[in-house]
Amino acid sequence: MFAFTSPLYVITPDLADTGQLLTLSEAALAAGAPLLQYRDKISPMGEKLIRARALAALCYRHGARLIINDDVVLAVACGADGVHLGGTDGSIRDAQRLLPANMIIGASCYNDLSLAQKAVADGASYVAFGACFDSPTKPAARRVTAEQLAAFRQALGPDVAICGIGGITLDNVAALEGKVDAVALISELFGTADHPASPEHVHDRVRLFMAEPIAA
Repeated sequence: MFAFTSPLYVITPDLADTGQLLTLSEAALAAGAPLLQYRDKISPMGEKLIRARALAALCYRHGARLIINDDVVLAVACGADGVHLGGTDGSIRDAQRLLPANMIIGASCYNDLSLAQKAVADGASYVAFGACFDSPTKPAARRVTAEQLAAFRQALGPDVAICGIGGITLDNVAALEGKVDAVALISELFGTADHPASPEHVHDRVRLFMAEPIAA
């Protein structure tokens, strides 16, 4: 059974500069982030493989686990620890047939409890709900309220690992306490493509979030 070992789930930003991506990712890992998701909506496949393998090496060095967003084949090719699937990324059952045994499989469930229940029944390691707040990464994303998250937590039970995502900051994360086991962050850690954060900012933000009492 999968369980988040920390309240923080780091997701990489879309950055054109590979060196910058790796520097900022290593800052998060050096601060103690135990779980890193490589999410890349801008790079060609060849570049994604180079980046994914470099991130896998960084995660190994820091004792962290690497999750690949959307791409089962890339997850296998780079030796990642798991994959995260969105609503259009194929089924969990199909992913299980392609992945080595015991790999982590996460599922985006947006604001839909029935999607989460099906994902769990199909073998998902964790489910993610969001956007919890207005999200600069996905401004048109469906919203899930704190009240819904509390109801989903009760319906799914304490053994299902739940992640919140979307617009989460140090100022609003307290609203999710007891409703999720971890929070996934992109822009709050890394800034934006036009104004990326410094490695020092990333390191400090990771430390602050890891001290947050989020899980029930």
